[in-house]
Amino acid sequence: MTVTYSSKVANATFFGFHRLLLKWKGSIYKLLYREFIVFATLYTAISVLYRFFLTGSQKRFFEKLSIYCDKYAEQIPVTFVLGFYVTLVVNRWWNQFVNLPWPDRLMFLISSCVQGRDEYGRLLRRTLMRYVNLTSVLIFRSVSTAVYKRFPTVDHVV
Repeated sequence: MTVTYSSKVANATFFGFHRLLLKWKGSIYKLLYREFIVFATLYTAISVLYRFFLTGSQKRFFEKLSIYCDKYAEQIPVTFVLGFYVTLVVNRWWNQFVNLPWPDRLMFLISSCVQGRDEYGRLLRRTLMRYVNLTSVLIFRSVSTAVYKRFPTVDHVV
C-alpha cells in the first residue's frame, strides 16, 4: 500500500515530529509496535528474574545457556540475511525503474508505424504523442507528489 505523506513531512516541526509518526497509515511503527511491546515485556521480565530472583548457580547456568544459544544463532549470519534483504529491495526498485513508461520509446514505435511525410501523418504522430504525454502526466499525478503539485487539477493539465 502506498501512502503519500510528503507534504505533511515538509511542514512538520522538530517537536511535532512524534505526532506525525502516529498519523502515518503505512508506518513501520504501526506495523511493529505489538511485537516491540511483547519483546520489551519479555526482556524486562527475564532481566528482573535474572537480577533479583536467581541464585548464583542459577545465574551461571543461565549464562551458559545464553552462550549455547548464541553459538547456534551464529549459524545463520546476519550479513547473509541483510544482503538478501538489500538485494530484494534493490531488485524491486530496479524493476520499477525499468517498467516506467518512457515516452521516447513509444515515439520511436509511433514514428516507424505511422507512415507519411504529408501534413496528415505529421499531425497524427503529434496527436498520438500528445495523448502519450497526457497519459504519463495522469499516471504520474497519482504516484508523485511533485507532479501532483505541478498539475493539481485537470485545468492545469490542459
